[in-house]
Amino acid sequence: MQYRQDKTGTKLSILGYGCLRFPKTGGRIDVNAVTEQIGEAVRLGVNYFDTAYVYGGSEAALGEALRRLGYRDKVYLADKLPQYLIKSRAGMERCFQEQLSRLGTDHIDFYLMHMLTDLAAWQKLCGLGIREWIEEKKAAGAIGRIGFSFHGDTAAFLELLNAYDWDFCQIQYNYLDEHTQAGRKGLEAAAARGIPVIIMEPLRGGRLITGLSDTAQKQVAASGRTAAGWGLRWLWDQPGVTVVLSGMNSLEMVRDNAAQADTACPGCMTAEEHAFVAALRADLQASLRVGCTGCGYCQPCPAGVDIPGVFASYNRLAGEGKNAKTQYLLTTGLRRKGTGASQCVGCGKCEQHCPQHLPIRSLLKEAAKELEGPLYKAARLGVKILKLW
Repeated sequence: MQYRQDKTGTKLSILGYGCLRFPKTGGRIDVNAVTEQIGEAVRLGVNYFDTAYVYGGSEAALGEALRRLGYRDKVYLADKLPQYLIKSRAGMERCFQEQLSRLGTDHIDFYLMHMLTDLAAWQKLCGLGIREWIEEKKAAGAIGRIGFSFHGDTAAFLELLNAYDWDFCQIQYNYLDEHTQAGRKGLEAAAARGIPVIIMEPLRGGRLITGLSDTAQKQVAASGRTAAGWGLRWLWDQPGVTVVLSGMNSLEMVRDNAAQADTACPGCMTAEEHAFVAALRADLQASLRVGCTGCGYCQPCPAGVDIPGVFASYNRLAGEGKNAKTQYLLTTGLRRKGTGASQCVGCGKCEQHCPQHLPIRSLLKEAAKELEGPLYKAARLGVKILKLW
């Protein structure tokens, strides 16, 4: 296992354990299987475990597994405050205490503001006293480091980076999403500030494995590395990446991912390997609805539409269905100033700058029709009425 340091010099395993997708039996998390897999992961060098308040049963299962193994002091726990549910400082405290209880611990090493989408979401928390609360928890040793997980566009991410003295941050990033959400620009901006970056969705929820054509799958099989291994290696090649989270839910997955981490370091990929990943990306993009590369030349949109983000969700729709719509809601809808496709006013400025010469306006209409159903519209109305952000 390779390790990279955070701002304090703490060594974190480059492979982190994402605890959203724990194995289940009969609809419930199988704690015995979780314990076995976590035990194997720690044996192979993994020391960073990521969960969240809203990952049904995950906190309790993780806490129980670590108790059985006696491994609490061998690992770093990352958990998240569901800021979208918080209405007061007392609410922060109740949630945090519940998390400590579920995890069976008296402190959380890495604590994140969950799913910040823009600066307004953070400012709302500041109005509730989050800064003072964080300082109190840090002083008491109940929280080690503070960060945020992000779903939004690059501009919003850059604003959030400058809004607080963050210890770390977490973004969705992979070779297919290189220029959407925070993107490479956001990753490099965080690294320039010395802020460690934790990567989520490194394999696009498995899309970088299952979405490959038969021809590409044969090429991967002949390469001596798994499709997952290629996706992870592409990330670890970049010095700004600190930890890559993998939603492992089998011993086979734990062992394969750990094996990929054995020789991964910044700059480890050769020119031939980069070309191979580029070919895999092209193979995946060939099946997409919109040939958007996420370059961002169409931005900023005068009406506020996150065009690359909209098209990324639209492209995910065929293969991921409900998950794609959820991602779209998170990235464009759950913010005070929405960035969805329906906000397009048809000015055409974007099309003048698109290197791919895409008919962006008509494509946005198609995307809005399929992505902005009753749930999305209700959520947008709720944000406006309740002023959640």
